[in-house]
Amino acid sequence: MKIVFMGTPDFAVDCLETLCRSEHEVCAVFTQPDKPRGRKMILTPPEVKAKALEYGLRVYQPESLKNSDAFDTLKALDPDIIVVVAYGKIIPKNILDLPEFGCINVHASLLPRLRGAAPIQRSIIGGDEVTGISIMQLDEGLDTGDILMTKATAIGENETAGELFDRLKVLGAGMLLEALKGIQDHSLTPQKQNDAEATYAHMLSKDEATVGWTMPARQVHDLVRGMDPWPVARTVFEGKTIKLFGSGLSSLKGDKPGEVMSLENGLTVCCGDGGCVNFGYLQLEGKKKLAAQDFLRGSHVTEGSVLG
Repeated sequence: MKIVFMGTPDFAVDCLETLCRSEHEVCAVFTQPDKPRGRKMILTPPEVKAKALEYGLRVYQPESLKNSDAFDTLKALDPDIIVVVAYGKIIPKNILDLPEFGCINVHASLLPRLRGAAPIQRSIIGGDEVTGISIMQLDEGLDTGDILMTKATAIGENETAGELFDRLKVLGAGMLLEALKGIQDHSLTPQKQNDAEATYAHMLSKDEATVGWTMPARQVHDLVRGMDPWPVARTVFEGKTIKLFGSGLSSLKGDKPGEVMSLENGLTVCCGDGGCVNFGYLQLEGKKKLAAQDFLRGSHVTEGSVLG
């Protein structure tokens, strides 16, 4: 099939590479405009653009798809299908209806659960034990289209959002070729989503990253995993922000939320239900991330210290 690919971040790169190595023709790539990044705010292309240029593909970076220029460009390209993976822009109806086979989307949750921008992180923060990939036919709603395929995968006990991200992007790329074959030979039967079961995965914000030690230990553990690698869960000690990584549930018990229970094998902190969470890596704001033992060697944190 002749394909226009729409995607922006690293999550979409595996899907683009898979298409480029298949029998399908990627005739063009649409991605978001270059944006300033880092402390020096250097103008940087999206990961999808960088990969597309490696393959010598035509790249378009419109500010919006709602103007006639974007539609006219796509009409001239005349794709059989548009594949959308984490593009980050709303696709208007005139573009959805343009290709013979419409537009399909690779989404990192088992729809209708966790529609929206941050399904990977929210699945972990919400304590889910299973997530997966859904491939759906796009419509005008937000992740509301008919489902073509799903595959589930268990979430590891200590798996972070970054680790799950890496697994799901590979799973999605493999499913994409299966879905395209099923669309071509009409072997896939689209299934309506049950809107009554829908949940929404809001974008993360730094405001959510501060750990409330009165939360149960499991909830703290899930928050820390879901916030890794961004925006990173954090707490405060002696007026300084400490970022928390490498979370694991501990067998220790306590009765004062935020109290440091042990400095052996990492930093172990009491939570609101008396359970404790251990952290293997710590980072002082503005400093390098360190193994907890190295960090603690140079800090004032002791057993009995209270964080937060």
